[in-house]
Amino acid sequence: MRTALNALTDELRRLKTTGIKSVSVSEAGLLALRSVIRSRQNSSSVAVNVTVPMRAITAPPMPVSKPKVVEPKLPAPPVVNLTAGDKAGRWAALVAAIQSDPVALAHLPPGKKIVCGTGNLDARILFIGDAPGLEEEAEGEPFVGPAGQLLTKMIGAMGLKRSEVYLASLMTWRPDATSPAASAPIGHRGPTDEEMRYCLPYLRAQIEIVQPTLLVALGSSAAQGLLGSSAFKALGEVRGEWREFSGCPLMVTYHPSYILRNQSNRSKRMIWEDLLKVMERAALPISEKQRAFFL
Repeated sequence: MRTALNALTDELRRLKTTGIKSVSVSEAGLLALRSVIRSRQNSSSVAVNVTVPMRAITAPPMPVSKPKVVEPKLPAPPVVNLTAGDKAGRWAALVAAIQSDPVALAHLPPGKKIVCGTGNLDARILFIGDAPGLEEEAEGEPFVGPAGQLLTKMIGAMGLKRSEVYLASLMTWRPDATSPAASAPIGHRGPTDEEMRYCLPYLRAQIEIVQPTLLVALGSSAAQGLLGSSAFKALGEVRGEWREFSGCPLMVTYHPSYILRNQSNRSKRMIWEDLLKVMERAALPISEKQRAFFL
């Protein structure tokens, strides 16, 4: 019994060093433990050394957090050498390279597709998101889910058609919390810095082919992937400001999913003001009606 109690004491001390300040003990268990201690103290001249305090807890036991999935380290980013020729031929060769990338293929769930950019190869405006979602990896095209449908409406409000711009994702596969040993995804997550760095050469190559007048980064992850994770802490610090990436002016604004979560005129107006700046920089006509949207 003494050995068991000492083992219990050691375990409680260990838990205490990890920051755990209380443990869940039933009232019956606590009474039984105290009874044993008193019995041993009364029947022996050697006192049982138990000095770790314990208390009964009526609240539910502390929830056990899921183990953090550690993504395997990725190889160095690919070196992309664009072929000679016209834009269509260079873009087709780039798409073939992206779709055969071994790292992207290793992250691709069965039956899903790698996602490459799409749109007008002569577009003046190139929109960039962070990563594909479930709908995008099913279709193999960026911005086809609910946020993408809203982006299409925003582009329409600018006086453009979706077919007149170019849409891209920084990532070519959908990040999730699947580990190589897992049999199924256990959750969705944002892309890591390492993942975005790996995919960045493919985005640069698309920009080089399209040669847009300007870029629009949609959301915090996309902006950090382009500007660096240390460029800002909160998106509000850089939102609505002109930066530069790959030799092009870059406007940072919220992702359309932000509007899906915050459907107020104030939220819509913030993004619209950023898009008005984009329209002005791209020399698009702006009517008084457009200037007054969401006021």
